[in-house]
Amino acid sequence: MNYPDFFDAVPKINLHDPLAEFLGATEEGILQYGYLDAVRLAGHSCPTVAAAYWSTYKALALLYPDTMPVRGDIRVAFRLGNTSGVTGVIANVVSMLTGAMSDNGFKGLGGRFDRRERLFFTQDIQGEIRYTRLDTGQAVELAFNLQLVPAAPRLSALMAACLSGSASQTEIAEFRQLWQERVRRILLEHGDDPAVFVVSRV
Repeated sequence: MNYPDFFDAVPKINLHDPLAEFLGATEEGILQYGYLDAVRLAGHSCPTVAAAYWSTYKALALLYPDTMPVRGDIRVAFRLGNTSGVTGVIANVVSMLTGAMSDNGFKGLGGRFDRRERLFFTQDIQGEIRYTRLDTGQAVELAFNLQLVPAAPRLSALMAACLSGSASQTEIAEFRQLWQERVRRILLEHGDDPAVFVVSRV
């Protein structure tokens, strides 16, 4: 499978999943996710998918500074409803990475490994997403201002031409390159920009 080189340059997320360990899915229950996994889940790479992946990366780094994050032991709350804007797309990526699910998640085994009641929408929070460790109660909120990483001036016209079917092969290639270039800049040039990714301890 061919994909943009920068996907592999985005830092990966390592987690310990007790259920994966219990069932022998991976050695010591260690799971590693990269940006490509988020792309596979969503079926595309865009600023929204990038923001969902990177927000989770930053939140977990703050919540677990000295130990590996525990997948399935994280509560995630969204300020908006799951059908509002791109919240559903973001939630799918965040759920994959954290293991947090709503009432349709894994019910557990023998009273352990329950993944339900960990993903909530329309919550009274200041940021866009709140991540909470269930073992300590520590929480961080993330908000992102992707408009601070503007698209190339030609992107809008190129997209319109591609959607209408009037774009040449050269224009199609340029559109795709410019689209992914913005995603690359969000992740690799602005990932630690506090104006773009706003992190608040709760």
